[in-house]
Amino acid sequence: MKNQNLSTRARAALPGGVSHELRYRDPYSVFTDRASGAEKWDVDGRRYIDFKMGSASQMLGHCHPAIVEAIQKQAERSIFSADCHAAEVEWAEWVNRLYPSAERTRFTASGTEATMLALRLGRAHSGKDHVLRVEAHFHGWHDHALKGAKPGSDQAPSLGIPGAINDLIHICAASPRAMESALQDERIGTVIIEASGANYGSVPMATETLRALHDVARAAGVVLIFDEIITGFRWSPGGRQARDGILPDLTTLAKIVTGGLPGGAICGRADIMELLNNTTERNGIAPAVSHKGTFNGSPLVAAGACAAMPLLASGEAQRQADAMAARMRGGMNTAMAEQGVAGIAYGESSIFHVYFGRGSLDGLGPAEIRGLPKPTVKAYRDGMLSRGVDMMAYTSGLTSAAHTPDLIDEALIAFGATLSDMIRDGVLE
Repeated sequence: MKNQNLSTRARAALPGGVSHELRYRDPYSVFTDRASGAEKWDVDGRRYIDFKMGSASQMLGHCHPAIVEAIQKQAERSIFSADCHAAEVEWAEWVNRLYPSAERTRFTASGTEATMLALRLGRAHSGKDHVLRVEAHFHGWHDHALKGAKPGSDQAPSLGIPGAINDLIHICAASPRAMESALQDERIGTVIIEASGANYGSVPMATETLRALHDVARAAGVVLIFDEIITGFRWSPGGRQARDGILPDLTTLAKIVTGGLPGGAICGRADIMELLNNTTERNGIAPAVSHKGTFNGSPLVAAGACAAMPLLASGEAQRQADAMAARMRGGMNTAMAEQGVAGIAYGESSIFHVYFGRGSLDGLGPAEIRGLPKPTVKAYRDGMLSRGVDMMAYTSGLTSAAHTPDLIDEALIAFGATLSDMIRDGVLE
């Protein structure tokens, strides 16, 4: 009853009772009390296997001892003083060492802020205001990132965004030919791509496709930004760019780069990043690109990040998470086949998605996933949650270094039982 009571209170205090629209649940939200490893417990004492993992931020597992200890020690010394400190230097050195495209790094207070700054840098370096983005890729909630974020639409999925800003944003499909055509518009000076291509369940972008998009952008001479906020430190210690050897000009990071704490980063070519240097002047403005932010590189976040970096750099965390996601995908496909359910579990690295319906991976994209009937998605997520398994939005989930075979197998039992209920209730055929 505590969850229900808190939800009632929250809806009187917060719009919709939440601080993030994807945390809204009907009839009421779940309020987490504590988390450890790959598990968490709500205020009613109910335990869940977690496949949200802090919206993909907790790669090492909830409350990793090394990160907790680092935060505690830093809190005793200085929580925040708005000064430079040694930990931010060490943290930046780690990023520059691990990311092939990184020659300089600047910290932000969120992933959304990282993409905001990346677009500003791209415009400043290119001298062109127009930006090209790929349909349905997600780059945060700021005004310059929302047009085209909804599959099948070239509109911004929110009120309050000026038309003048939308006019600066161009949309293309995730195909080299479409990008090449769009870049015939010489007003465009910056391209931003979500490196996974797997926003909200679409089939991960093939390496050859990403490489071809990179080549098209290179030929056009535009500033190329990879949004590695999901893939960063997850696909490999150096993200997708290190794993596949495809280098952008700028990279945006968040979630795992902070050790799972609030914050973000942008890294990239020195000649572009140095536009942030206080001594760099352009057109009588110094620094040429202004960037502030009270809590950028905060000591508490930097302490947690520096504790996480050695653990992430070895690659062992990624190997464990990848293996557990593969086990989950395989088990889901087996369960659907055994119960005669038309569907497929798929994904890459430590991410898994489920699509209920007929068809092949070649025909799946964000529009198809987002087009699943709401009753189907709700029945699936509610069924799993009622059995102590918490999934991400829509039909996705991800694993961490803390997930184990026993936890995966327990979740697969819940998946099989949920399928049975969905068949019984006529949600699935």
